[in-house]
Amino acid sequence: MRDTVPKDLVSEALRRVLAVRRSSAGLRVHSDRGRQFTATRFKELLTKHGAPQSMSRRGNCSDAAESFWSRFKAELLGGYYFPGLAQAQLEITHDVAFYNAKRRPWALGYHAPNNFKTHFQTTSQRCKD
Repeated sequence: MRDTVPKDLVSEALRRVLAVRRSSAGLRVHSDRGRQFTATRFKELLTKHGAPQSMSRRGNCSDAAESFWSRFKAELLGGYYFPGLAQAQLEITHDVAFYNAKRRPWALGYHAPNNFKTHFQTTSQRCKD
């Protein structure tokens, strides 16, 4: 998170995720049509890791990622402006952690994202046997 939105912000975030997870097999990156997601560096990084990019059509906000950001903006932000970047980072990190552990979005069959991921990985392992 930064106090401005430079073109390389999402590229840096993706590089960090790839470093932590150490595997990009099967990775699909969903984004909106913002300039950060259409920048050459971001697209090159996706290509390098064999990760297809998924974007909804303009004005089509019915998928899980768009639903998350819509709810996030309405519930956490609700017109509120943080007094500083540090406070924003703390509140946003807390809210995302809560979402991943507790929220049960319809797009994931009413499973919390962390539980859905674990179930998907377990099921995938069983299919290999």
